[in-house]
Amino acid sequence: MMYYIYRPAGKALEYGDLALNLYNGCTHGCRYCYVPAVMKKTREEFHAQVKPRYFNWPALVKDISLGKGKKIFLCFTCDPYPIENSTQTRAIIDLIHMGGAFVNILTKAGARSIRDFDLLGPGDSYGATLTFNDRTQSREWEPNAADPEERMDVLRNARQRGLSTWASLEPVIDPAQSLEIINQCHGFVDLFKVGKWNHDARANAIDWRAFGVEAIRLLEKYGKKYYIKKDLAAYLG
Repeated sequence: MMYYIYRPAGKALEYGDLALNLYNGCTHGCRYCYVPAVMKKTREEFHAQVKPRYFNWPALVKDISLGKGKKIFLCFTCDPYPIENSTQTRAIIDLIHMGGAFVNILTKAGARSIRDFDLLGPGDSYGATLTFNDRTQSREWEPNAADPEERMDVLRNARQRGLSTWASLEPVIDPAQSLEIINQCHGFVDLFKVGKWNHDARANAIDWRAFGVEAIRLLEKYGKKYYIKKDLAAYLG
């Protein structure tokens, strides 16, 4: 039985078989974030500050040994590269590799994450959440996350270094922008995971079938690997 590393349940399982959360809180301040409700905190509390999560290192080492050969997702309830000091992320990536496991990173931090590219290699993957391609709207919805252009540039940088790259298109708040992201990023993103927008009544006004059909058309046009999340797939039959 693992103590810190866990097998996600429900929708989260679509992002990985194993996961590890490195920090408490996230200062990106995304308006669509579901984590404060899960953690039973107000948005103000959750986004106010980030603290490295305390680990009993022998227990964490044991967890990693049980996940040997597998990929560990970083992270569900935080960003692995918060605005605050993220040296813990580097230490734990190193520890995961020493234990014979790999990492699957998902971040909105942009250039801050480049500092650890020297640790990544075959078996690892680097991903970014891409919600908008319009900087103004990104500032409105994700006030402290890296700008979309920066996230895309870092994905391109990762691919040029030979790293496996992926993009999470979720939440889809403006379908037209999400489709344009596919057009802009297909050359340096290996895998697209496409979802929808949940937990907001405004999502009911979106034609999810039309979006899903067009997203698949584009991805197949470019010959890209893709995964349509179950919430969106339900509209496609």
